[in-house]
Amino acid sequence: MPAPTQAPLGPAEQDGVDKARVGNVTPRRAVIIPLQEMIHPLSAALLERKFREAVDSGVEVVIFDIHSPGGFTQVTFELMDMVLDAKDVETVAFIEKDAISGAALFALACDKIIMLPDSRIGDAGEIVMGADGAYRYTEAKSRSVLAQKVRDTAAATGRPIALAEKMTDKDMIVFKATHKEDGTVRYFSDKEWIALEDQDAWQKGTPVREAGKEMFFTANGRRAAELGMIDQTVSNRSELASVLNLEEPIPTMERTWVDTLVLVLNSGVVTFLLIVIGLTALVIELGAPGLGIGGLTSLLCFGLFFWSRFLGGTAGWLEVTLFVIGLLFIGAEIFVIPGFGVAGVSGITLTLGSLVMASRRVFVPQNGEDLMALGMDVLTVFGAFFAFLVALLFLSQYLSEIPGLSRLTLKPTVALEGMAANPHAPPASLPGWQRVEVGSVGEALSPLRPGGRIMVDDFTVDVVTEGDFVDPGTQVRVIGKQGARVVVRPIA
Repeated sequence: MPAPTQAPLGPAEQDGVDKARVGNVTPRRAVIIPLQEMIHPLSAALLERKFREAVDSGVEVVIFDIHSPGGFTQVTFELMDMVLDAKDVETVAFIEKDAISGAALFALACDKIIMLPDSRIGDAGEIVMGADGAYRYTEAKSRSVLAQKVRDTAAATGRPIALAEKMTDKDMIVFKATHKEDGTVRYFSDKEWIALEDQDAWQKGTPVREAGKEMFFTANGRRAAELGMIDQTVSNRSELASVLNLEEPIPTMERTWVDTLVLVLNSGVVTFLLIVIGLTALVIELGAPGLGIGGLTSLLCFGLFFWSRFLGGTAGWLEVTLFVIGLLFIGAEIFVIPGFGVAGVSGITLTLGSLVMASRRVFVPQNGEDLMALGMDVLTVFGAFFAFLVALLFLSQYLSEIPGLSRLTLKPTVALEGMAANPHAPPASLPGWQRVEVGSVGEALSPLRPGGRIMVDDFTVDVVTEGDFVDPGTQVRVIGKQGARVVVRPIA
């Protein structure tokens, strides 16, 4: 593939710049989007959202201000496809400091790459953490996919394929060759040279010093321009605007408070707290039927959880639906189905599973880094669930006030043991469900939806209806008892 050996603009581009300087060409509208952090699902989702906003605003040029160490391979591929598929806007990678690993590959996908002379690009070898915690070069299968992606991207953007692949392959050697007839300069890897059918038509040169054995291609702006890996170098942003014929000052799409909030809410610690507080508040709400402080707190916690995942690009309506179904199963197990069986286990599985799914862009791990990320998400969600169970231990003394949950405590057993030790113990020392009898009549103290409390004589009882909603003050009759579960029916 032909590749320039120096950095100047082409004749048409240079002519456009010259005309812009004399005021004959209208400068183009552009916007800068920073990419100055590790590439992971959340940062990528925010970058994609900024890019869509920029394109929708009608700008002609989108400049990515890159200073990043790279990150997740699959996420990087998605960002590369995003800019490669953009047809109505010119994309420019502007590197003032470092574009390393996945950030270098993302820059490779842009229409233009412009760097400061001393900035760096390259070193995109794929590594993975081993079982012993040490990072290693990935297996050949994974490297092959990465190499092919890089070759295809370089071919699409007109950059030296061999040098681009060398950013990901430390074992190959790249050298320059000159065509004997027309003087065309190309870069070949040792593997390509062996398979080249017209070797005799090329004069093989010396290896590129940045592309030797046991190293990943990395170069500063000056050297990358000489090798044709980038379009050119500039000294500052003002010169960048000049060579691209852009209006000045170029606006920057800075991170908003919403973006910052999404990042905070997606952090492990805040996720842990949202789940613990949300579940605990939900249990407390069961003690006060209707929408009270507990219900509002739980709604706020899980609302923030799923909202941040929606904007973070890791959740959709499927996860929300599974979460709601899980809660319905748990509610049915508590209020309707005696004991604790399939509905309860299924409800807990669906609820916790939906929280894990909402935290991940890819649920089934494709590589080591995906597996490690999945492990962290599972640890966060299940750790929060166990912390919630610990919180229930502290609330257990109040659980008898929560309809349907009193049977989760050992208070009835303690009461029976006390009665066995003292058979003359007054009935008032027993819990309400033991004092009430089938046929007893009481009055609903709270809405029965279908769980709630009734007053029988001078004591209260946690009860459930057969499914009907009963208003406070309604007379009800006890029609059945099964353990601590008391079933009532409105008196017609």
